[in-house]
Amino acid sequence: MSDPRPDRPAGWVLGHVAGAPVVLARSWVLAAVVLTLVFAPSVRKWTGGGGALPYVVALVFVVLLFASVLVHELAHGLVGRSRGQQPHAFVLTLWGGHTTFGGAAASPATSALVAVVGPVANLVLAAAFLLIADRAAPDGTLLQTVLRAGALANGFVGLFNLVPGLPLDGGRILEAVVWAASGDRHRGTVAAGWTGRVVAVGVLLAALVRPWLAGVSPDLGTVAWSALIGAFLWSGASAAVRGGRTGRAVAALTLERVGRPAAVVGARTSLAQVRATAAAADVAEVVVLAPDGRPAAYVDTEAAGRVPADLAGTTDVLAVSTPLPVGAVVDGTLRGDALLQALSTASAHGPVVAALVDGRVAALVRTRDVVAALRG
Repeated sequence: MSDPRPDRPAGWVLGHVAGAPVVLARSWVLAAVVLTLVFAPSVRKWTGGGGALPYVVALVFVVLLFASVLVHELAHGLVGRSRGQQPHAFVLTLWGGHTTFGGAAASPATSALVAVVGPVANLVLAAAFLLIADRAAPDGTLLQTVLRAGALANGFVGLFNLVPGLPLDGGRILEAVVWAASGDRHRGTVAAGWTGRVVAVGVLLAALVRPWLAGVSPDLGTVAWSALIGAFLWSGASAAVRGGRTGRAVAALTLERVGRPAAVVGARTSLAQVRATAAAADVAEVVVLAPDGRPAAYVDTEAAGRVPADLAGTTDVLAVSTPLPVGAVVDGTLRGDALLQALSTASAHGPVVAALVDGRVAALVRTRDVVAALRG
């Protein structure tokens, strides 16, 4: 699976490809042990042998399987890099693997192409394993059995990843199709996320319904594995739905949505003058300018409201104001992710930021208003 997130989990770095580390997550060890124990009984039936041999062969198969997963992820990364999407890390995990990128794909075509090459790589490997097993390996040998198992595993991984639901690669392809048709990337993400939820439920139902239709009891091991895979898919699909909705909210972020229009006054203004200025401008927020024109403070409306009218003329505006730290300003002409990034940087100085348009204070932006806008 391909993922635009730039984070990288902890693990062992095996090397670097295309400028990105190949990371073996610690959870892989657990997966290797569990899969070896699961496959060992089948190997014992194939070979008819006992002792440590079935476990050694099972471990070889598991390593071969994860090598195929690595090829899948490298295909994502190399094609992504050729399309201007730099891979950040290739990670092998408990659930297989994923490729993280430094940013999202620039177009639906790039997103779909990067997604599809992973499953295609597995299908090519499946064909290669099957060809070698039938043409080069002696009939009935353990080598031929392992190669055919590798072909089956790669074929399954390739085809399953093409199922159209996030977090699978097929979901990324569906996302690109909806994105291309609607012009809205985030609508595609939400649609593919909901489809992924359907797939997650379908995986569990298949383990329960197929035996019932055949008139036999479901295998508890199969049901347990299906439940784990379904839970993983549901989690990824739900994260995609939330991410799509949040992405849509970020794309729609503007000063008009999160800013509160503000008037400006000088530092020597009385509260009575502040009230008159705010009333004339029909705004509730007032910013106090320093002598050099920099926004230095904003009027605390609650504190100002507690001052009686007969004292407002003698009350200095700074007595009811909260300082604005240097740097707590943002360019009010920015939109979408650029505005969010600027607000994130400026809000490090405090929860209230002054927005400037053409060098003049236009509004105040409070962190809680931004959070509310993103939550929709």
